[in-house]
Amino acid sequence: MELLEAWTGAFSGFMWGYPLVILLVGGGLFFLLYSQFLPFRYLKHAVGVLAGKYDDPDDPGDINHFQALSSHMASTIGMGNISGVAVAIVMGGPGALFWMWMSAIVGMATKFFTGTLSILYRGKDSEGEIQGGPMYVIREGLSKKWHGLAVLFSIAGLIGPLPIFQANQLTQILRDSIYIPYGLVDAGDPFMGNLLTGIVLVGLVSLVIFGGIKRIGYVAARMVPAMVVVYVSSVLIILAVHITEVPYYLGLIVTDAFTANSVLGGAVGSLIIVGIQRAAFSNEAGIGTESLAHGAAKTKEPVREGLVAMLGPAIDTLLVCTMTALAILVTGVWETSEANGVTLTLNAFNEALPGWGTWLLLVSVMAFSVSSMLAYSYYGTKCLSYLIGAKRAKIYNYFYVGTIILGAVVSIDVVVNLIDGTFATMAIPTMVSALLLAPKVKAAATDYFQRMKQNV
Repeated sequence: MELLEAWTGAFSGFMWGYPLVILLVGGGLFFLLYSQFLPFRYLKHAVGVLAGKYDDPDDPGDINHFQALSSHMASTIGMGNISGVAVAIVMGGPGALFWMWMSAIVGMATKFFTGTLSILYRGKDSEGEIQGGPMYVIREGLSKKWHGLAVLFSIAGLIGPLPIFQANQLTQILRDSIYIPYGLVDAGDPFMGNLLTGIVLVGLVSLVIFGGIKRIGYVAARMVPAMVVVYVSSVLIILAVHITEVPYYLGLIVTDAFTANSVLGGAVGSLIIVGIQRAAFSNEAGIGTESLAHGAAKTKEPVREGLVAMLGPAIDTLLVCTMTALAILVTGVWETSEANGVTLTLNAFNEALPGWGTWLLLVSVMAFSVSSMLAYSYYGTKCLSYLIGAKRAKIYNYFYVGTIILGAVVSIDVVVNLIDGTFATMAIPTMVSALLLAPKVKAAATDYFQRMKQNV
């Protein structure tokens, strides 16, 4: 296990060097400035599109705008918001959240561009079905010399969306809050309990994912709003209990972002990388998964899907991640506990809501984990379809559910390093293609908003 941790750690560290950070953040800043903040000026219109005001069931695609966003947010509003934020605070202190905020703001611009491209350059798979995603954007929008990037994305997309982090963290909270306290497993050897959790998850996830994107979108559209309400309500209660501490920690988040005195030897550059890593894992802006999900939307207007995609980081990182971080900070558990991941968030819930905090978080974690697993399976299937053909794409689902058991029994360090490294790999083709095709998005946006003003 130590060798595996060392290998995955080296892989993640290599991929998450400054060049990738510059690509993600610098690319996002470029999109923000190049568009002259245009999509941000149409947030109200974006909400109208999301609400179905412009839906046409006869448009090409598989799911409506709301289902597309729900399908993607089923993966982004997941364990990255609950345990990923905890990992960020442990690794980088309160200041890591500030850089998550900055990454989310530029990520909104990135998602507008990648979401628009996912419709603008949809292609057809080997069965003649319309598909979206970075590999199709590259194939349809760029010359053949760039097609190696499409293959690179598809290969990395077989690993990055695996459910191992969700399975690992759900297993961890079940072990720490139920199995061990109630004597169901030996605290020194919880392997069998972890294995049983993995097997049960395999059964639950299999019931949905083998039905394809339509069933995933249907389930996600019902799960995501409900789980956000339950979780946000729970955290609001925690913040109300510690309301006097909230202003102090909001200030600390900002000041610590530029000093990093509490961690990393005061290395602000390393702190920025931690924040961007965790934001990328949380909202996935620029990773390419957003293009896979939004590329399935029923629409003939690429810009509309870009506007819908743009809403993701605002809800995911600016709202949900911030609330999780404040819950951990105001309760003080980040300083008094050596816990990491979901256990640290669990400690915060138990400190503020003794007795029933565990159960509130457990319900949220189960919903977040399962919903993420549903969405991620679709991403990997589309990547395998691109590589070996649509007829054989569903083979991936068998591999996918098998790795749930792996995620339930390995260490969190192995899981985080592997996912971080492959997400970084996926980001390279996504961001490079988006930057090269940015003029096409700007032209489409200018045309769309002009027509909208003329009520055409």
